[in-house]
Amino acid sequence: MSRIHDMGGLHGFGPLAVESDEPPFHHEWEARVFAINRFLLKRGAYTLDEFRDAIERMPPAEYLQASYYERWLHAIESLVAEKGVLDVRRG
Repeated sequence: MSRIHDMGGLHGFGPLAVESDEPPFHHEWEARVFAINRFLLKRGAYTLDEFRDAIERMPPAEYLQASYYERWLHAIESLVAEKGVLDVRRG
């Protein structure tokens, strides 16, 4: 069974378009998500493999609609909840 994989898209969707001359972050919140992820990785809250797996566990429709850093945010929120790093109850 094929699932979304964050290392190159999904089979059947053709080649990935590589952006050139783009800033690393289009919005300030993206830079914050990047920094939070670096901090949590360095702290040992989770591993890079766990982070990538959390992205890949997103429901396919959500994954395909999400931006790059929205996927990162989803993974961070999932992992800190799963590992008890932070209580992220939503109500």
